[in-house]
Amino acid sequence: MGMYYYGIDYTYIIFVLPAIIISLIAQFKVTSTFSKYSKILSFRQITGADVARRILDKNALSSVALEHVRGNLTDHYDPRSKVLRLSDSVFSSKSIAALGVAAHECGHAIQHSKGYIPLKLRHAIYPAVRFSSAAAMPLILIGLIVNTPFLLTFGITLFSAVVLFQLITLPVEFNASKRALSILRESRYLEDDELKAAKKVLTAAALTYVASALTSMMQLLRFIVLANNRRR
Repeated sequence: MGMYYYGIDYTYIIFVLPAIIISLIAQFKVTSTFSKYSKILSFRQITGADVARRILDKNALSSVALEHVRGNLTDHYDPRSKVLRLSDSVFSSKSIAALGVAAHECGHAIQHSKGYIPLKLRHAIYPAVRFSSAAAMPLILIGLIVNTPFLLTFGITLFSAVVLFQLITLPVEFNASKRALSILRESRYLEDDELKAAKKVLTAAALTYVASALTSMMQLLRFIVLANNRRR
C-alpha cells in the first residue's frame, strides 16, 4: 500500500502541501508589504523610472532601454534585448516600494554587465530547464501509471534540473536586492528610515523565490519516495 491509504496520497500531504501553504503565505506577504509601502511616497519625490534611469546611466548602462510594462509586480530585466521593464505600480510611482523594486531590477542589469556567475549559469541552463519543466511531469506520471522505472527515473532527473535552476535563482535575487539597497543608500535616493521599508519589500519578494524552491524540492523528494515504493 506504501504511502496510500483509502485512495489518499499521503506523500503529497506530508511533503508538498506544507510547502504550498508556505508559498501562499510568502505570496500574501509580498503583496501586502508592497501594497503598504506603495502608499508611502519617498522624501525625494522621484519616480521608479527616474531612479532606474539614473542608476543605469551611473553604472555605464545607458544602452539599456527602459520600458513600461502592464501589470502589477511584472517588473523584470531582459538580458537578451537589454531592456529593463517596470510595471504600472512602479514606473510612474514615487513610493518607497517602487524605488526599491526599480533599483532591484537595475541590480540584475548590473549583474549582467559585470558577468555575475550565478546569473550567467542561470541563463546558460535556461533552455534545457525549459524543456525539462515541460517534459518532467508527463514522464513521471506515465512512469507511475504504467509502472515503468526508466520513464520515472528520467522524469525525476529532468525535474531535478528545474529544482537546480530555482536554487541558482536564489543568490541571483538576493544579490540584486543587496546591490539595490546599497545604491539607494549611497546615492541618497532613500532616507535611512525609508531604506528599512524598502528592505522589507525586497525581503518579502525574495522569500517568494525561497518558497518556490522549497516547494519544488519537496515535490522532488515526494517523487523519489514514490519511485522507491514502486521498486519494493
